[in-house]
Amino acid sequence: MGADWSAIEALPKTPLVGLFGEKGDRLKLLAHDSCGMRFDFAKTHLTADAIAAFEGLARAQGFAAKREALFGGGIVNPSEGRAAEHTAQRGEGAAESVALAKMLHDRMRALIDAIEGDALGPVRHIVHIGIGGSALGPDLIVDALSSDRLRYDVAIVSNVDGISLENALADFDPAATLIVVASKTFTTTETMLNAGSALDWLAEHGIDDPYSRVIALTAAPDKAVEWGVDETRVLPFPESVGGRYSLWSSIGFPAALALGWDCFAELLEGAGEMDRHFRLTAPSQNVPMLAAFVDLLYTQTRGVTTRAVFAYDERLRLLPSYLQQLEMESNGKSVTADGAPLGRPSAAITWGGVGTDAQHAVFQLLHQGTHVVPVEFVASIEAGDAMDPEHHRLLLVNAFAQGAALMTGRASEDGNRNYPGDRPSTTILLDRLDARTLGALIAFYEARTFANAVLLGINPFDQFGVELGKEMARGIDDPAARAGFDVSTRMLIERAGV
Repeated sequence: MGADWSAIEALPKTPLVGLFGEKGDRLKLLAHDSCGMRFDFAKTHLTADAIAAFEGLARAQGFAAKREALFGGGIVNPSEGRAAEHTAQRGEGAAESVALAKMLHDRMRALIDAIEGDALGPVRHIVHIGIGGSALGPDLIVDALSSDRLRYDVAIVSNVDGISLENALADFDPAATLIVVASKTFTTTETMLNAGSALDWLAEHGIDDPYSRVIALTAAPDKAVEWGVDETRVLPFPESVGGRYSLWSSIGFPAALALGWDCFAELLEGAGEMDRHFRLTAPSQNVPMLAAFVDLLYTQTRGVTTRAVFAYDERLRLLPSYLQQLEMESNGKSVTADGAPLGRPSAAITWGGVGTDAQHAVFQLLHQGTHVVPVEFVASIEAGDAMDPEHHRLLLVNAFAQGAALMTGRASEDGNRNYPGDRPSTTILLDRLDARTLGALIAFYEARTFANAVLLGINPFDQFGVELGKEMARGIDDPAARAGFDVSTRMLIERAGV
């Protein structure tokens, strides 16, 4: 039998403006500081009664025990019989897993020291090849923290489209380029094709031993050695670290190399600080849990199907893309952890963009469309540029004003100019965007994703939904398999000549 959602479903649907009118202490209840950030949930429909109802659901779902299993290295991925030990990579987990993470980080740091000392020859450029979690995390970190501190040119290549790799290599000197191949299994089709083409590029430009310019990041080190990478240039990470949670492991190598080890260490420390907050703080003040309560309030009681994230900071422009994988690959499920039909909505569709660009593209729908979309604004008090301060002031003013306008609306007899309001938003306001705060921010989203999954009773750590299409693509050269495709697909294959 599933969890009882009746107390949550029976919550009154009081308009946001009315909630502010009735409760003068909404900020005390719903705005909290943690890890150098202010999390403001006041412009959502969350109330003290709703929090109490969700706390009851959390108890019914055994939330505390499942959270301890996550941090203690227990089996939290039952369909694959695995732990999920990404938190151990930043010092919060089972003692033996934390010790292993430290050993592997020390190995990574030693290789970085060797590269900085020219032990691998001259290095000015890094081409990091991966896909999914093996690319999105490093890309976000490098892009967000690169101002004034990037020590190497970095290109992240994920798409199997040859244009992506070609563009990455176009301005790089082969004699000074390091190829980093990131694949948990070291069998990922797109990654291995891109890696092979990168080696061909090195050979075509006179590099006698292309493999000497390769670093492998993988949970299958034997496969990397078999492929041709020297064992001393293979940086393993544990099988218990999932791909979309792996940037804290050796998958973060390009960021640690390009930004410096101290920066990477600060990233880990910030994430560990958020881990401790999530593990030790009561639900009513626990920001990942409150965020999950907000998510579920809308998906489960108001029929909301999407959630929008807008980074009012150019340095976080890749955050929405990162969250798309984290949230939808984790919680886009239709069965419970034991395989029974879920029977209710799971993850909302995550999408977003960068403010203020998005205001001139999609905010029309957010303010006046027929879809109610909870919005998340992410901004930093401290500017990341040296321009006229008016730039950053205007950026922040727009973020805050949009949240206020979505909530209050404006009535007009002219329907074209009527704003219905009562549209929810959350604001995450960073004191500054640095490595430590970015680590905490990403860990917040990971914990929120886990909290959503536990409250729904699903497994956030498998991703079988990505397999079927890839399996069919691998079999497309088999005439029997090709004959089994529908007529539309066969026509497309024939038309393209593939």
